[in-house]
Amino acid sequence: MNSHETFTKLIYTANYSGSMKPNPGDIVEVKTSDETLKGTIMPSPESEGDVLVLKLDSGYNVGISKSRIKAVRVLEQYHELKEPAQQKHHKALQKGLPKISILHTGGTIASRVDYRTGGVVSRFTPEEILGMFPELRDIAEIDSRLIRNMWSEDMRFAHYNLMAREIAKEAEKGADGIIITHGTDTMHYSSAALAFILEGLSIPVILVGSQRSSDRGSTDAALNLLSAAYFIVNSDFSGVALCMHETISDTTCLILPPTKSRKMHTSRRDAFRPINTTAIARVDFEGGKVTFLTGSYTKRGGDSKLQLRLFNDSLKVGLVKTHPNMHASEFSAYRNFDGLVIEGFALGQAPVNSIDEFTAEHRKILEEIKSLSAGMPVVMSSQSIYGRLQMDVYSTARDLQAAGVLGHFSDMTPETTFIKLAWLLSNFSKEEVKGLITKDLRGEISERTLGEAFLI
Repeated sequence: MNSHETFTKLIYTANYSGSMKPNPGDIVEVKTSDETLKGTIMPSPESEGDVLVLKLDSGYNVGISKSRIKAVRVLEQYHELKEPAQQKHHKALQKGLPKISILHTGGTIASRVDYRTGGVVSRFTPEEILGMFPELRDIAEIDSRLIRNMWSEDMRFAHYNLMAREIAKEAEKGADGIIITHGTDTMHYSSAALAFILEGLSIPVILVGSQRSSDRGSTDAALNLLSAAYFIVNSDFSGVALCMHETISDTTCLILPPTKSRKMHTSRRDAFRPINTTAIARVDFEGGKVTFLTGSYTKRGGDSKLQLRLFNDSLKVGLVKTHPNMHASEFSAYRNFDGLVIEGFALGQAPVNSIDEFTAEHRKILEEIKSLSAGMPVVMSSQSIYGRLQMDVYSTARDLQAAGVLGHFSDMTPETTFIKLAWLLSNFSKEEVKGLITKDLRGEISERTLGEAFLI
């Protein structure tokens, strides 16, 4: 059953109303058990037959569970806009160009709008991608396919394994580089995960997202994608990285380190920033220039063989944020987990000091942390984001270390700490994990703190 048949089946399980059959691209009104939504139907792969994807007038997508749909009414049918003659006949594909594989995990960066109706259709085939971004023809031979159509907030360890296996397939087929299109919300988690999984990677794997939906005039999709492709072809970089806007303008993109980057704004096009380090490179696509900002990167060449060190997708790893007025029960909830990251205060503090009649709960918190660390790795990370843990400065952090909390002198972000802990637990014994969590394996821990790397 193809995606359209799956969609049609979904629609007719609801109380379908109206004389027109709903199709992807149609503007519809969807009544659910608790609200009425209006938007454009987006196509979905067969694996997502239980969800109707609707693009709202705001340009953002919403997924509606099949079980919630009460009725669907077609307001306006989609009629695909014919392309102007000058767009039909693109320049012939040049032979002998480097080969880039584009693997899609979401449709935002590869969608096209019919501006007469607002209908949007996701595009994933090489022909469709080249039709949307014809400049790619001058850069590389493109192979493009969908591996999963999902929101990045729904990523799980199993999806990291899926991406890694597909990357390995493309590398085996002889790709000179790979682009992963990805939702931006958790793209920095995925880049860190792939950096750990892909051991001995000898080609570039660049994750690319779009802060603004591709059917909005302010989209950043085109520059991000073209810059990633241009960087692959015009550099000697090897490994995993991210490529996103450097500023809010359509000027340059940054190539960012996979384990030391973070989404620092909800909607700005330059939301992704390097943390406690500098960007790897700047890409000026229009100017035809790649400028490396560091000499510390892995270069292509050598005879290393790609190995996949995958995640154990049945692991349970937690991430708890410290805050005033905490309770021991917030930690005891993780008793049956395999590992825990504490996102502590500043240099590595947590509320564990019983100093007066109001802080008796804090002693219980310390005892709970001590109990947890006896059975699993418990690792500290700082919610300050920038800077390095220094757990020998104050008695609070020394008490936490005595209770078994790891992480002293790390400058990993909480997200990378979480990913690294899960990956280590997937591939090493718990005793080995305790020794490896504060050792730099993939550039996740800086040798020294760079003062100029703050808020750049």
